Amino acid sequence: MSRLQELIQRLCPDGVEFKPLGEVSTIRRGVRVVKQELEETGEIPVYQNSLKALGYYSKSNVSAYTSFVIAAGAAGDIGFSDVPFWAADDCYVIIPCNGVNDKYIYYCLQKNQIVLKSQVRKASIPRLSRSVVEKLTIPVPSIEVQEEIVKILDTFSAHAAELQAELQARKEQYEYYRNLLLTFNPSACGCGTDDEQEIKGKAHGGTTPPHLLTNVNITWKTMGEIGTFYGGLTGKSKSDFVGGNARFISYMNVYSNIALDQTKDDFVRIAKDERQNIIEFGDVLFTGSSETPNECGMSSVVTRPPTEPLYLNSFCFGFRLKDKAIFAPDFLKHLLRSAAIRTQIAKTANGVTRFNISKSLFAKIVLPIPEYELQLKIASILDRFETLVNDLTQGLPAEIAAVKERYEYYRDRLLTFKQLSA
Repeated sequence: MSRLQELIQRLCPDGVEFKPLGEVSTIRRGVRVVKQELEETGEIPVYQNSLKALGYYSKSNVSAYTSFVIAAGAAGDIGFSDVPFWAADDCYVIIPCNGVNDKYIYYCLQKNQIVLKSQVRKASIPRLSRSVVEKLTIPVPSIEVQEEIVKILDTFSAHAAELQAELQARKEQYEYYRNLLLTFNPSACGCGTDDEQEIKGKAHGGTTPPHLLTNVNITWKTMGEIGTFYGGLTGKSKSDFVGGNARFISYMNVYSNIALDQTKDDFVRIAKDERQNIIEFGDVLFTGSSETPNECGMSSVVTRPPTEPLYLNSFCFGFRLKDKAIFAPDFLKHLLRSAAIRTQIAKTANGVTRFNISKSLFAKIVLPIPEYELQLKIASILDRFETLVNDLTQGLPAEIAAVKERYEYYRDRLLTFKQLSA
């Protein structure tokens, strides 16, 4: 960093100017793309409401080496693409001008992500207004200083990317074993009539894959047979989500966690005698809609008893077992994210620009119900895999967390400047 210090001392010894992002870049909203034209693989990714590509397109509307900010859904998340891409309408594209380095803007946005996130409206689907991004103030040193900062931070990012790639390989291994353990062979179980066997086979896309657990006792039931559905919050306005007195479960909490995170600080105002559905231990929460059918109906299981009333956002729905003893919650959280069940769930989504779950079709989803002791054994195995790929206190996730912490320390230090006096 000695070269950077030399540059700062030579080019901006008295400080640098601070300017709103809207003055040093053009911020424009993306353009909605017809989802039927998207492909699962390709060279031009499409970004909509998360940093995960929505799909791939035949053309781009943004050039390579450009930053973008997610405007809805995962609102406030910061992205940067090394390749041309298509920005959809829930994406703000940042085009630098006036002598500002494109990657420098990305790192400045990252440093200020907490500021952006604090301005996200959370009443329903989280949203971030363009004016918030435009007003974000960043230091603007000379281009030489910017480029040196980018060079240093790119080195940190490259190391982090290598570790992340290794972790991704482990996650794929975890998903493989999860699907293997949770794809039961109906015929091997020796249970049910021929008609029932056919129904069970359809639950696996018309096939009966081999399973490492043979001769086990499996019961097959539809979700409509074993439980009931309930809705999220009703009759709420934006003002009810300001200064609330009760914890509610957001869409992203359900989407992101196989086991519900009950500690998130999302609150809503609930009157003393107000009638709303309250989440219970053993319930399953599902997202009700998404941009693609494959991401509809993402599940999160309440694996421990709530210590306070919890309310569900209006864009999700709940499922409650009639007999909670038939499923171990820790088994169910893995089962509902397995490939066999996710394939069924995707078929319950209808729509064109946005897909919504059909409850009547959802009720027909067929679930395997192993003996309870077997559920616990499978859950124990998969929990260990889950720990290996997600636990930040040990192994590779801990190493990645340490690298990230060092990176954020140096990023914040490198992007902290004395403001030039007027």
